[in-house]
Amino acid sequence: MRNLGVNKWIFAVASLLSSVAAWAEYNLNLQTPHTLLGQKIYDLHTIVTIICVIIFVGVFGFMFYAVFHHRKSVGHKAAQFHENTAVEVAWTLIPFVILIALAIPATGTLITMRDTTEADITIKATGYQWKWGYDYLKGEGASISFYSTLSTPRAQIDGDDVAGRQANPHYLLETDNNVVVPVGKKIRILTTAADVIHAWYVPALSVKQDAVPGFIRDTWFKAEQPGIYRGQCAELCGKQHGFMPIVVEVMTAEKYTAWVASQQTKAVAAKVDPDKNWTLAELKTQGEKVFGQNCAACHQATGMGVPGAFPALSGSKVVNGPQQDQIKLLLNGKQGTAMNSFKHLSDVELASVITYTRNSWSNHTGEAISSASIKAQR
Repeated sequence: MRNLGVNKWIFAVASLLSSVAAWAEYNLNLQTPHTLLGQKIYDLHTIVTIICVIIFVGVFGFMFYAVFHHRKSVGHKAAQFHENTAVEVAWTLIPFVILIALAIPATGTLITMRDTTEADITIKATGYQWKWGYDYLKGEGASISFYSTLSTPRAQIDGDDVAGRQANPHYLLETDNNVVVPVGKKIRILTTAADVIHAWYVPALSVKQDAVPGFIRDTWFKAEQPGIYRGQCAELCGKQHGFMPIVVEVMTAEKYTAWVASQQTKAVAAKVDPDKNWTLAELKTQGEKVFGQNCAACHQATGMGVPGAFPALSGSKVVNGPQQDQIKLLLNGKQGTAMNSFKHLSDVELASVITYTRNSWSNHTGEAISSASIKAQR
C-alpha cells in the first residue's frame, strides 16, 4: 500500500512537471509586432495588463486581509462607513484617476490606428465566400488585380494526406496569390465584401478591419522589415470560414518594382478578347481553371459536392437543364443558401466555367456557352 501511495505522488509530480513544460511552450501573449503601430498596441496592452494585475492583487489582498483579521470569531464587530465622506471621495476619485491614466495612451494609439491619410499605396480587399479579391488602386502597382485563395492541398484538408498536413507549417495559412507590398511604405487597406461580413486580419502587422457588404471601411499598416506575414478572416463567414487565409509578402523596394512589372506583363498576356470565338475544348480548358479557383472548395474537384452542404454538379438537373437557368443562378446566386452571385467574374470566365460544368464528370451536353449569352442576361 505504501508503494502505491509513493507511485501516486511520483505520477502527480511528473504530471505537474509536464504541465509546466507544456505551458512554457504555450504563447498567451500577442504576436510579436512587426510595425511601429503594432509596438504601440503591444506596449498599451502590457501597461493595461500590469495595472489590472496591481488592482487585482491590491483589492483581493486587502479583502482577504480584512476578512481574516477582522473575523467575528476573534471578537471583531462590523464597522460602519455609512455616509463617510472621505471613503466615498476616495472610492470615486481613485477609479477616476486610473481611467484617465489609461485613457490618455489609449486615445493616442486609437487616433494613430485610424489615421489612414498620406498612404503610399492603397489596396482594396473584397471578401468572398471564401477567398479575397485584391485591387491595387493607388501608388506603384495601381491597376493590378487578382484573387487570393487557399492553396493548402485538398488531400491534407480531407485527411487523405495526414503526414503532409503534419509536416506543413503553414497548413490553412497559405495562398496561391500573396498580397505583395514594399517595406517601409504606408499601405492603406479598403475593405468590403460581396456576400457576408468578413474581416481582414493579420496580427503580426497589427491590422484588423471588418469587411461589410455595401460599405467601404479602411485601415493601414507599415511593415518595418521584409518577410511573410500570415492571417485569416476573423469573422464567422460560413462553413468554409477557416479556409480563407491572408498572406502579406513584404519586399524590398527593388523586388517590389520587379514584382509589379511581372504582374503587369502577366495581365497583358492573360487578357482575353471578349469577341473571340471560343471552341468547346478551349472553353473547357479555361473553365477548369475558373472552377478550381471559385467553385471547387464547395462542389469539389470531382463535381460531387459535399452531401448535406453543397449539391453535386455531376448529374445536376440545373447543370444539365436550360442554359439560361444556370446562367441566372451564377449571376444572381440563390437566396438562403451558400450559393452567392458570381457577377464579379467576366463574361468569358462565366461562359467557360458553365461550359466546363456542362461537359464534365457525368455531364455531356456538348454545349459551348458564349460570352454573349452571359452579357445578355446581366
